[in-house]
Amino acid sequence: MRNSRVSPRRAVYSRPAMPTVHYAPDGITLDAPEGQTLLAAALAAGVPHIRACGGNSRCSTCRVVVLEGLEHVDPRNEREQSLAEWFGLPPSVRMACQTTVRGPVRVRRLALDQEDVQIISRLRAGKTAALGAKLPVVVLVADIRGFTAFSEALQPYDVIYVLNRYFEAMGRVVAAEGGFINNYMGDGLTALFGADGQPEAPLRAVRAALGMFEAVKQLEPYLVTSHGRAFDIGIGMHLDEVVVGPAGASDTKLVAAMGGAVDFACRVEATNAEVGSRLLVSEPVYRAVADKVSVGRTARIAAKRGPAEHALHEITALR
Repeated sequence: MRNSRVSPRRAVYSRPAMPTVHYAPDGITLDAPEGQTLLAAALAAGVPHIRACGGNSRCSTCRVVVLEGLEHVDPRNEREQSLAEWFGLPPSVRMACQTTVRGPVRVRRLALDQEDVQIISRLRAGKTAALGAKLPVVVLVADIRGFTAFSEALQPYDVIYVLNRYFEAMGRVVAAEGGFINNYMGDGLTALFGADGQPEAPLRAVRAALGMFEAVKQLEPYLVTSHGRAFDIGIGMHLDEVVVGPAGASDTKLVAAMGGAVDFACRVEATNAEVGSRLLVSEPVYRAVADKVSVGRTARIAAKRGPAEHALHEITALR
């Protein structure tokens, strides 16, 4: 009998699949070899990826938002981390010129044309985050009571001058408490507290409101002397998550706050006239400052949807 010899089996090793990147809105799926940046892989596949600085992590115009697969994206390197901190970018927004992946991801380019490049450049120069963020913010709304009747007796120049003097005074008080005025509506204004991530936004907003009343009182002698009459203001505020980010044309850009919280704060302020109060706050604001303030009347306003009502609280002083 012939001896038979069995050949040993050769081990078969399969090369791990190359990570894939799907680019939106281009609708292109491409391979991203290990160690190759998203920008390099995109350019090799013909994706028209903007990179104003040539991909050297100086301009941030190649930024992408990771829609799916963030767990497959490698951590930021030092250069990217520096830009991310400068802009205050969330983890999902990455610089394509510095980012590598180890698994499938889906991303969207945030700069699609030259106008986007110009906007990002202007925002970088002003150190303002180019992306919106959803943040817990106190929205303060202030309105001059009876300003229409007040202004009818004034010349147009005097109306504008009085408004600007009033807004300047309010702006100083708001800024002293770490807030900023982000919108003017006729004789009304809105201010935001907490958009910078600093603590105690509700308490700072309440302090600002009471300081605004004092500033209006200090304006009274000037108004009476110059125009024979003065005015008072009403303030309402609400705490909730809002979308905050720079919006507007390049030469008039303001930090906009969008969401139901802004509308609700306006409703809170308008309720002052019904209640006879000067400062009303929503329940979330009140809960945050309840042990630090003196309160007066309580009011309720209907929810826009459904039978529920919202409690409002009059704040009269700090303890």
